[in-house]
Amino acid sequence: MEEEKFYHIFNRGNNRENIFKEEDNYYYFLKQYEKYLLNTVDTYAYCLMPNHFHLLVQIKKIENKTSKALSRLTPAEKAFKDFFISYAKSINKKYGRTGSLFQYKFKRKEIKDEMYLKKLILYIHQNPVAAGFCEQLHEWKFSSFHALLSDSPTKLMRKEVIDWFEDKENFIYCHKKLVEVYEDY
Repeated sequence: MEEEKFYHIFNRGNNRENIFKEEDNYYYFLKQYEKYLLNTVDTYAYCLMPNHFHLLVQIKKIENKTSKALSRLTPAEKAFKDFFISYAKSINKKYGRTGSLFQYKFKRKEIKDEMYLKKLILYIHQNPVAAGFCEQLHEWKFSSFHALLSDSPTKLMRKEVIDWFEDKENFIYCHKKLVEVYEDY
C-alpha cells in the first residue's frame, strides 16, 4: 500500500461467518480501528455489516521513516495486520472459537479518480439497504453516513467527503438517487 493513495479495504468472515455477533462487537471494532490505524490512514467512509466490512481510506505520508526496513510490510499493511489480529483474538476469546475469523488476507483496491471515490462512498453506505438489513440508509448505525452529516466531532475526513459532493444537500440527494436506482431493479 502506497502513501497518499486511496484504497477500498474490505473483508468478510471465514466461511461467510459473522464477524460481528452482537452490537458491542461493532463498537469494539471501531475502537481497535482507532487504536491501530488512525496514525496510519485517513478514513473517508466505512460500513460494518454482520459478516463483512468496507473502508475507504487514504494512506498517510510518514515523515520519520527508519533507514532500515524491519518488515516486508509497509507501515499501513503492518497496522492493518495488527488491527485484524487484535480484533480476531478478542472475538475468538469472547466466543470460545479458534482459527481464522476473516476469510483471507484483507482485500484492497486502489482508487485512482474522484468520480470513483464518490461512487464508492455511495456503494459503501448503500450496503445495508442492498443486503436487506434496513430499508433506509439512516437506519443502519454502523456506517459513516450519520457522522458525515453530523456536526459532532469525528475522526472521519468529513469536509473532504462533503466537498466531493459539493455540499450536504447534494450528498443526501446522491444517496437518495442511488436508493431509487436499486428500488427500480
